[in-house]
Amino acid sequence: MHSSAHKIRVGVLFGGVAPEHEVSVITAQQAIHALDRELYEPVPVYIAKDGAWFVGDMLADIQAFRDVERIRREAVPVHPVPGDAHTLLLVEQKRAGWFARRPRTYRLDVAFLALHGGSGEDGGVQGFLEMCNAPFTGSGIAGSSIGMDKALSKYLCRDQDIPVVDFLALHESEWVDQEEVWLDRCERQLGYPVVVKPACLGSSIGIAKAGDRETLDRAIEDAFRYDRKLVVEHAVQQLKEINCAVLGREDNAVVSVLEQPLHIDSEELLTFRDKYMRGDRGGEAAKRGARNAKQPEAGRGMASLDRIVPAPIDEKTAERIRALALQVFRLLGCAGVARIDFMMDEADGAVYFNEINTIPGSFSFYLWEPAGISFGELVHRMIGLAFESHRARNRRIRTYDVNLLSETGLRGIKGAKSES
Repeated sequence: MHSSAHKIRVGVLFGGVAPEHEVSVITAQQAIHALDRELYEPVPVYIAKDGAWFVGDMLADIQAFRDVERIRREAVPVHPVPGDAHTLLLVEQKRAGWFARRPRTYRLDVAFLALHGGSGEDGGVQGFLEMCNAPFTGSGIAGSSIGMDKALSKYLCRDQDIPVVDFLALHESEWVDQEEVWLDRCERQLGYPVVVKPACLGSSIGIAKAGDRETLDRAIEDAFRYDRKLVVEHAVQQLKEINCAVLGREDNAVVSVLEQPLHIDSEELLTFRDKYMRGDRGGEAAKRGARNAKQPEAGRGMASLDRIVPAPIDEKTAERIRALALQVFRLLGCAGVARIDFMMDEADGAVYFNEINTIPGSFSFYLWEPAGISFGELVHRMIGLAFESHRARNRRIRTYDVNLLSETGLRGIKGAKSES
């Protein structure tokens, strides 16, 4: 893992303490193998389910993740620290013993975030990297945290006249000992059927549809196993789901082709199985995107999902969805690649914002291929955008050149206290 002088060291961060841990592993493997080795030196950085960080060449092989205990034994445990010259350092954890060698240090020029869910997508890791003043791909703290929270993003979009279906946000502390009150409220304000979703989770984990009170009660209880806050929303009956991706920064972004994801058999909601366990169909796109990757069927990520591209909708509706996607991307101050999901009611043609994924599975590379943007070109652009965002942050005044703890400043503070 020695760096060549002219190559950019790209730390691909993946795994994490989140229910979408394995999905993140798949996305990261695709990105690692798509990076142009003439320009970049990938450094796989695996964050285990207990939060421990590891590096090592073995982490670039998806087959290694069949035996996570072997990874813990053979990969190099590290901890991140701020580096100089706008870099992030990964320092090997000290070994025990008298003859332990000096810990190795791994320098990262940019952090390529392939984390799904948890602190990796909700602004936590982004905040740490901003404190370290290190470049990273994707959205910043605000866009990541708001985008991760389905309730907050819906509130914000509704305030800006972006259409959303009727919904209620429900906290676990409100639900306890008030179940009947909330069930009454859901029935009164939303009616049936409704969809229950964990507010800050992705990959369709914990999502369920309810058509009566008993089913709604069970769905809410189950969803609280994954999150402390839920969204209960009116279910669109004649539903057609339409997704698209946006690439760029809030001041300069483009929209991908539109897709209609398909469901397994008669499933009414797009499930985790739909997205990641479809078997061979649709996997060829992933194999093209992840250059030289040895991907088992479960390693094709979102590219294994059956879909219709472009989505079979009229051009007027398509243009409206593209315009709404840009509006949401800019409203949240996003950057890099984000996938924005919409719901269309075929009964009347109404379109509703559903959610935004600021680190989408497989980085939605399959939505850019029709425009001639390969997976390799996509990750190249994402890294370029990371450096652009980093330069923009550093052009701002980050400190205020006043020492309130000087003798004069302290006298002023003491005087204010005495007056009060």
